[in-house]
Amino acid sequence: MKILVLLVVGLILFIIARNYKTEKFQNINLKQKEKFEGDLMHHEAGLLVALMAKVAKADGQVCELEAEILKHTFNDISSHFENNDDVREKLKVLYTEEKKSFDNTMEVCDRLLKLTKFDYSKRLKIMEYLLNLAFIDKSFSDTERMITEDIANALKIKAVDFENIVNNFKAFYANAAANHSMNLEKAYEILEATSEDDNNVLKKKYRTLVKKHHPDIIAGQGADQNIIDEATQKLQEINEAYELIKKERGI
Repeated sequence: MKILVLLVVGLILFIIARNYKTEKFQNINLKQKEKFEGDLMHHEAGLLVALMAKVAKADGQVCELEAEILKHTFNDISSHFENNDDVREKLKVLYTEEKKSFDNTMEVCDRLLKLTKFDYSKRLKIMEYLLNLAFIDKSFSDTERMITEDIANALKIKAVDFENIVNNFKAFYANAAANHSMNLEKAYEILEATSEDDNNVLKKKYRTLVKKHHPDIIAGQGADQNIIDEATQKLQEINEAYELIKKERGI
């Protein structure tokens, strides 16, 4: 169900906020941005986007929520650069090009491995992000498993760690489906709205709440980790409530 897929949107954005506020995409100081002029295929940010393209290509289509994740990813990464508009456009072009073929996947992995060879935990987070993208449509196809396993092997991710991440996502979706119970009245309450609000008013209230509880914004304000975690959970509730009301209204 589309609504359930929305539960991981906040989680993905949280992963970005928590692990990719990183100088030259490794230890970025948010108060000091770099101006990037070069080939993004030699930069950690570009290589991550290239691998995202390979994973997205695996199932042959990009669902609406996957497209939303990509948009937020491009915006988040580019925001750490002085020339952010230029970087964002280059990331979009890179993604489109890299999605055309799997041929250079191992080359991309080799470059990324060299940049992160002393940081296994970062490679684990990259793998977590890629698997999250693979699971966004609630399925994990044989092709998606094959490409993510190949990437994991090339990045020297231990098999047990790879399987743990896969199993965690399977459990996440199973729990989300089992625990999914929200009535319409509760949905309006979460959005601080009423059934009397027209669609435009409802949309405005939704956007206001998303901005208020977006984990990227909260993290950028220097909030503690527990505050970011709470914002992530709240964003999930907001997204689910909005989708439920939209479905009920037929919008």
